Amino acid sequence: MTPVTAYLGARIFDGERWHDDAALLAGPDGVEGIISSDAVGDRPTERLAGGMLVPGFVDLQVNGGGGALVDENTTVETLRTICATYYRFGTTALLPTLITNTREVTQRVIDAGVAAAAARIPGFLGLHLEGPHLSIARKGAHDPKLIRPMAEADVEMLVAARKRLPNLLTTVAVETVTPEQIGRLAGGGLIVSIGHSDGTLAQVEAAAGAGASMVTHLFNAQSQIGNREPGLVGATLADGRLNAGLIADGIHVHRASIGIALRAKQGPGRIFLVTDAMSMTGTDLKSITLNGRTIIRSEGALRLADGTLAGADLTMIDAVKFMHKRIGLSLEEALRMASTYPANALGVGQHMGHLRAGAAADFLHLSDDLSVRGTWIGGASVFAAS
Repeated sequence: MTPVTAYLGARIFDGERWHDDAALLAGPDGVEGIISSDAVGDRPTERLAGGMLVPGFVDLQVNGGGGALVDENTTVETLRTICATYYRFGTTALLPTLITNTREVTQRVIDAGVAAAAARIPGFLGLHLEGPHLSIARKGAHDPKLIRPMAEADVEMLVAARKRLPNLLTTVAVETVTPEQIGRLAGGGLIVSIGHSDGTLAQVEAAAGAGASMVTHLFNAQSQIGNREPGLVGATLADGRLNAGLIADGIHVHRASIGIALRAKQGPGRIFLVTDAMSMTGTDLKSITLNGRTIIRSEGALRLADGTLAGADLTMIDAVKFMHKRIGLSLEEALRMASTYPANALGVGQHMGHLRAGAAADFLHLSDDLSVRGTWIGGASVFAAS
């Protein structure tokens, strides 16, 4: 029989409710269930010193980490380094993200992703291709020389890539990708997200009708709410078909705007947390070069020389703390924004983002002050605080 361990000594949050005086039964085959501590019997046990056990975090937008970046030099080892960097910050599943680049580089990263999936790198969930089919008017830190409309060859490449990857998310602008193309991508199994777009309400609704189901980093690099034109932000909040990522660092989006968005968002779509983290995370690096341009790390932000934000200096546990302590969300809801909601948005919520029976054994041990004390993926410990 596959060994199942009973984890004791911490409160357990299963993604919906808390369990006290309970044990999490988990092993390589997943979560078996949550039982009373008194019912553990002679099972193997691991006793934790207080704190809480919670579902592992799911991050759908990670550009790099540990000094490694998703770019033209990406290999399996690049992706392994990126995934491993985030274990200590509570992320148990992530999408390494390639920003706007050439078709050749995109294919190279896809091939590395296929190899990473075959190697079963812990935490590797698939890929996020952010661009190159974006709006130059809302380019952000993306290189305008590499932004272009979507061609037939791009559609074919993406649909073929999805067949080889566990998950594939692509960010597109509604100005450069047609509803027909979005329909073909969604029909091919991709998650299509709208971002870096100056789109109108009508364009966004057409894209959602065609199969787009997500919006990339809400508020950032997109058309804002106006009195006569709701823009992409307004369309996202009004349309229950759309989920939306949010960079919760207090720099990318004002606290008041976050609160307004949370109160306004129509379901069943949800707002979830992403880091948009770069290669500096987990290192002391103060700058990196991306597509020939320098990104500077200073005062909690990453910026190009002209001040444009270029990714974020953020981890998931810090985003959870920000939402709980600065925005005032309940801890339960902040945790769901980092686990349950992104898992559901990607379509993997049946076995990820919660700790109910049948879920993957991806979980965290947090202290009462929300420090990550331990991380498990597939029932195996991948990080333990000293």
